[in-house]
Amino acid sequence: MKITENISLLPFNTFRMDVKARVWAEYSSVDELRELLARYKGERLLHIGAGSNLLFTGDFDGVILHSAMRRARCVSEDSAHVLIEADNGLVLDDLIAQLCDMGISGLENLSYIPGEVGASAVQNVGAYGVEVKDVIESVRAVAVEDGVVRVFTNAECKYGYRDSVFKNELRGKYIITHVVYRLNKHLEPKLDYGNLRGEAGAQPTAMSIRDAVIRVRKQKLPEVAEIGSAGSFFKNPIVTHDKYETLMGQMRDDIPHYEQEGGIKIPAAWLIEQCGWKGKSLGGAQCYPKQPLVLVNTGNATPQDIINLAAAICEDVKNRFGIQINPEVNYI
Repeated sequence: MKITENISLLPFNTFRMDVKARVWAEYSSVDELRELLARYKGERLLHIGAGSNLLFTGDFDGVILHSAMRRARCVSEDSAHVLIEADNGLVLDDLIAQLCDMGISGLENLSYIPGEVGASAVQNVGAYGVEVKDVIESVRAVAVEDGVVRVFTNAECKYGYRDSVFKNELRGKYIITHVVYRLNKHLEPKLDYGNLRGEAGAQPTAMSIRDAVIRVRKQKLPEVAEIGSAGSFFKNPIVTHDKYETLMGQMRDDIPHYEQEGGIKIPAAWLIEQCGWKGKSLGGAQCYPKQPLVLVNTGNATPQDIINLAAAICEDVKNRFGIQINPEVNYI
């Protein structure tokens, strides 16, 4: 267990906001987490992973919890599948690299997404036609109120598009400590999203798909180690079929879209680019020139710069298309 007071959070958030936390508490076991929850009961708590899906809007007057648990293990297998249990503090991409090297598939489309295992299961991260919910068997979590351990089935997690029960009715009430994935021993490639089919080769493997995903992502997304960002800032909106047909009647060119449960998903990046925001800045915040879905800190952005830019983009998209886009980044 490691506890530090009045600590700068600059190294712990990918937007590189130089804010402070009153207490930083890192634990190495579930027992240590439960001890911290008892010690700081009643105080303002925030559990973070790699700090890659949040925007600190100022100093945090409370306790930041972080996991130093970073292992993965096989818990069972049969002829077709393997169940892998991963600690919440393990970097998701590190886990995927290990699995692909072993020829275990199911997560390869999520390669190079910044963040840790626990946070990815809260957010239901997704990319290139795959969401992490597709392979989650269960999650284990600790109740903040009393430290009781509970196992949630996939169904009990109530996963939706970038959503889960942990972001809604159980928000702030549980801390995920372990995630169990049901993965494949035999590859079932998903290559229909974007240009993955051409990139992954004629006889794709889990590793070749991972390599293709990384190449594509590097072509259009900033390296968080070099440019402050939170990855994709906005959710892709899902509209009704009627709304999509109305938009088609208004536009001369075809609108990129994907059939989705509940409607039609339209890339937020396309909507933003149509509104002329690609590459433009407000203060120290910029809509990334290679991918307008990403907002970046050009080096001196304040939290308010990011907030103002996001709000201006949302307003312009709403005014032009009648579509509300929303941040998937959490404002803290």
